[in-house]
Amino acid sequence: MLSSPARYNRSIDWVTVFIYTSLVGLGWLCIYAASYSSDAPANPLAALRFDQLMVFNWFKQLLWMGTAVVLIVVLLVVDHKAFDTLAYSLYGGMILLLIFTMLVARPIAGSRSWLELGPIRLQPAEFAKFTTALAASRFMAGINLRYQNWRDQLVLAGITLLPPLLIVASNESGQALVFAALLLAYFREGMSPLILLLLAAAGIILLLALLVPKFWLVGAFTLLLIIVLLLNRRVLRHHLVLATSVWVIVIGMVVGVDFFYNEVLQPHQRQRIEILLNPSSDPLGKGWNVTQSKIALGSGGLLGKGFLQGTQTKFDFVPEQSTDFIFCTVGEEFGWAGSLTVIGLYLTLLWRILYVAERQKSVFGRTYGYCVASILFFHITINMGMTMGLAPVVGIPLPFFSYGGSSLWSFTILLFSLLAIDAYRKQDLVR
Repeated sequence: MLSSPARYNRSIDWVTVFIYTSLVGLGWLCIYAASYSSDAPANPLAALRFDQLMVFNWFKQLLWMGTAVVLIVVLLVVDHKAFDTLAYSLYGGMILLLIFTMLVARPIAGSRSWLELGPIRLQPAEFAKFTTALAASRFMAGINLRYQNWRDQLVLAGITLLPPLLIVASNESGQALVFAALLLAYFREGMSPLILLLLAAAGIILLLALLVPKFWLVGAFTLLLIIVLLLNRRVLRHHLVLATSVWVIVIGMVVGVDFFYNEVLQPHQRQRIEILLNPSSDPLGKGWNVTQSKIALGSGGLLGKGFLQGTQTKFDFVPEQSTDFIFCTVGEEFGWAGSLTVIGLYLTLLWRILYVAERQKSVFGRTYGYCVASILFFHITINMGMTMGLAPVVGIPLPFFSYGGSSLWSFTILLFSLLAIDAYRKQDLVR
């Protein structure tokens, strides 16, 4: 099913398109700077052959950008109802693809998460965010989370958790964490805030279990239970079993965190947590990436060292600088002003997506819009946080900025699917 191009010319949200184009363009400049060499020809496009150019990330990113334009055209031409109608089919196909990837993919850095098609490598986990957002939005369009029973909520949990479980089974934990961001969209649609509070409390307890001796934590939670029971007789009379069950769960988390930390987490994952909790413990070893990242960010000052003038970048002090640590290039070469500009663009994009989501006439469109905003928000905050040493290094790309075809394609599909749905919002009926 095709849509009328003329109608899209009148309805498409060009503000969002402008922000997207700005971010992709600035991202390419930073990728070029991160892989720039003073020995390269002044005009490499004219001086080098195609096979020689393919060794440069900035050139390969240009090709990905060109194909992203084709994707955008396809997304805007396809009938907007296809996203709703095919949501479950796309989700099911992605589940099969994740299983296939887990079984046949060649291990790369210990992870079976990449499919190789000749010279092209694609990461299905990137696209699983899109299909999961579609399926969850389709499901929530038919229920009301605020008044639904536990069976429907368990179905939604299953839709959300199945892809990250398969991704974790492929030994790719960073991408699996992103699916937690969908809780923010569910909260908008009526999910009980108690769930978010319980998850936040569980995270705090686990963090305390890593920082504080177990004996003191067990004693503190036991004392807290006794105080609650003594001060509130109603709890003692009517909710003793519930209070005791909560205490048992909390103590189990405190005691069991060592097993999870030592037996479940991989060595490199434990190292990332250790560096986050104590950045100065091994600045020349496990903490090298974060240490050099913070040096690069801080060395730019107010206005930066200038385009292609970054020393941390030029001499490869920061590993993975064109992918996970691309924001370091912004800070070093464009300084505080450039960093603030990029952050401002991201905040404006998030605000615009929420604005687009709220003006949808269908529950599906609104929910999907919030899913897109939540996924982008998670990527932006975690990526920037890890370059500043505020979040563990988990290999999450910066949307539209980091080098990589799977990343650029997946974020482009996420965003322009929403714009395609939004272009026909006036034709949708409220469900």
